[in-house]
Amino acid sequence: MSLPDQVSLCDVGPRDGFQFEEQFIPTERKVSTITALADAGVPRIQVASFVHPKWVPQMRDAEDVCAQLPARDDVTYAGLALNQKGLERAHAADLSHVDLSIATHDAHSQDNANMTVDEAVAQAEDMVRFAHAHDLAPQMGFQTVFGYQTPGDTPLDQVVEMSQHFAEQGVESISLADSTGMANPRMITDRVTAVQEAIGDTPLVLHLHDTRGLGLANVYAALECGVTRFDTSLAGMGGCPFIEGATGNIATEDTAYLLDGLGVETGIDVAAVAEASRALEALLGKEFPGKMHRLLAREGTTAPTP
Repeated sequence: MSLPDQVSLCDVGPRDGFQFEEQFIPTERKVSTITALADAGVPRIQVASFVHPKWVPQMRDAEDVCAQLPARDDVTYAGLALNQKGLERAHAADLSHVDLSIATHDAHSQDNANMTVDEAVAQAEDMVRFAHAHDLAPQMGFQTVFGYQTPGDTPLDQVVEMSQHFAEQGVESISLADSTGMANPRMITDRVTAVQEAIGDTPLVLHLHDTRGLGLANVYAALECGVTRFDTSLAGMGGCPFIEGATGNIATEDTAYLLDGLGVETGIDVAAVAEASRALEALLGKEFPGKMHRLLAREGTTAPTP
């Protein structure tokens, strides 16, 4: 099967990555990291989540971050909202795009949000209507699509039904998250194909974690299915504070390097993203799981030819 000519990456590190860090990252460093990603050619950046600071203290400055973002025509800034209050905050922060996210596995929905999947769907419907009424482009994200307690234990028919339902609501895109990192290439092919058939022309996004080391293999499987949008995180930062053992997202620079080697255009400067990753490692005094940012530190600032 042929691969897409071009792929768009959304760096979720400033949200998914930063929220996992106990050490508070100063607002100005958050903004400078986002700016560095934009300068490196990342076309979409998830800049913050609008959640209660009691649960995610790292995001307590979400509005301040948004207020300091440089105005650019070549970058889309998005924020994550998990409930109506968060959505209203995202709107007040003057963002153009909002990422909504609900569970697809009943146990996860109860554990994470204390509601059933049906209740989460009803809440999300109201949020989509609010977004449309206030000129916000909503992405509808589904969590633990590839498994919560065991691989594949999330019912595929439920994922397909929910995807079709929200595609019919006119969302900007549908996002499938491997929140626990349980997916493998066969599961990617099976579930992506089923959802694609249900949502028609609505863009499909994959949000992949690398918990079991299969993140980039899953990217390749998705490319063969025609997927052209992926969430990534600089240096492979991230995880999920509400899912034990969930590790970081696929690294932005590692994913861009793979795509470059496959002849798939991203427009991203791998070396520039790697530099931003190393700066965060220095700030936080820790090593992140991505590979290219350390490899480039040893070999110089230019990305080696794939």
